[in-house]
Amino acid sequence: MTLDASPDHREDAEPVLAGSDLHLSFGPTPALRGASLSVGAGETVAVTGSSGSGKSTLLHCLAGILMPESGQVRYGDHDITALPDKQRSALRRTDFGFVFQFGQLVPELTVDENVALPLRLAGVGHKEARRRAAHWMERLEVTGIADHRPGEISGGQGQRTAVARALVADPVVVFADEPTGALDSLAGEQVMTLLSDVAEESTTAVVLVTHEPRVAAYADREVVIRDGSTQREQEPVR
Repeated sequence: MTLDASPDHREDAEPVLAGSDLHLSFGPTPALRGASLSVGAGETVAVTGSSGSGKSTLLHCLAGILMPESGQVRYGDHDITALPDKQRSALRRTDFGFVFQFGQLVPELTVDENVALPLRLAGVGHKEARRRAAHWMERLEVTGIADHRPGEISGGQGQRTAVARALVADPVVVFADEPTGALDSLAGEQVMTLLSDVAEESTTAVVLVTHEPRVAAYADREVVIRDGSTQREQEPVR
């Protein structure tokens, strides 16, 4: 599934991904109460709010990991909320990339094997997967640790590896959930600079969940969520 959208015309173009009026509860506790968010090609949108406000739940609904009880998530011409689990899983292998707070690298695999993993899961041949992984490892400055395992590298190196893995399949959308939460300030700035620069260059849309203003400042636009509802959109203070 491939979408063609230019970041030079994002204001006029249809959004790459859009969630509207999303509701979801966990037992008696509402997590989302009519939250909405859209993101265009080459755009980074930061979702901010206090702990427990529904930021990660919104991201998981947009990515098709969780299914809202009502509302709709559209990805291009597709209604993600109407797709069966198998098709949503396929999207997450081919069209979506993910960066989480602790990287979630596979500990038994080396750095280059971790970066190539999404391609291998999508059926790309070993040689081609390693070639494409090498490109992103060089771009994310982790080539020197290619044969190391996650337990042998620093937190910053691990997150740069996770960003390379998220981008290796040329995703249309990258979901980043507190990607700097486990890093010191310098490593966090390096990861966000690399993620935002590479995403814009490749016209990848980024949905970034964070509670840190310094991280939200890397985004083109900020959406505040409070008690499960999106409150306002604004350009972050840089």
